[in-house]
Amino acid sequence: MEKQDNKNQLNIEIDEKVADGTYANLAIINHSISEFVVDFINVMPGAPKSKVKSRIILTPQHAKRLMKALAENVKRFENNHGEIKDYEQPPIPMNFGPTGQA
Repeated sequence: MEKQDNKNQLNIEIDEKVADGTYANLAIINHSISEFVVDFINVMPGAPKSKVKSRIILTPQHAKRLMKALAENVKRFENNHGEIKDYEQPPIPMNFGPTGQA
């Protein structure tokens, strides 16, 4: 019987609300000398305001690791499913959407 080395394993749990996830179609990134702040926002057409749905604060080292991990995952995705098209979209104007008429 093999003995398993558990000292390098990490037990990660996730509660139901976090597991459901939060949709975002905009990320705003700011940084200081000591941290990166990523705000995730869901911008809806026609809505005059949008709220930050989630804020993640990272050290510069973790921000770089996240960038590398995301790039690697995009590469794997594209290898399996083809190129992800990057459609440049102009900023959503605040008056976008249906307008009332008298």
